[in-house]
Amino acid sequence: MAAEHGELLGEMATVGRLGATERLKHAQKRRVQQLKGWAQMEKDSTRGSRAKADKKKARTIKVTFPQSITLLDAAARNDVEEVRELLNNGVSPDLVNEDGLTALHQCCIDDFVEIVQCLLDAGGCVNACDSELWTPLHAAATCGHTGLVQLLIQA
Repeated sequence: MAAEHGELLGEMATVGRLGATERLKHAQKRRVQQLKGWAQMEKDSTRGSRAKADKKKARTIKVTFPQSITLLDAAARNDVEEVRELLNNGVSPDLVNEDGLTALHQCCIDDFVEIVQCLLDAGGCVNACDSELWTPLHAAATCGHTGLVQLLIQA
């Protein structure tokens, strides 16, 4: 096992009197002890991890997120395929976060034209208001995304 802190401090006076060659040998011996100690700790830790992993395998609970979080996250990542899949599986394009932002609002801020079109095609409300009464059009115009402004006006 690796030397304890106090033991190492106790050796300092002796080590200070050693010549360069003896100090090097002493340091190498201590390093070997340290590595052996770490290897043993890692081995013990691995055994404990396997037992924990076996216990975890028995769980059948899965983490799930509300559809609003899933849709808004996919839209914020500009993941067109995931957004389409969610919408095709019946997720509403008008779900909101705690600030009242829809995926359409977020995509108008980020200039994600393709997702904006997907959301509109899925019936997303072009006039949805967030908690400050801003619509996706406000977001697109404020951010200077003129192509989205035209798309939203047409919708």
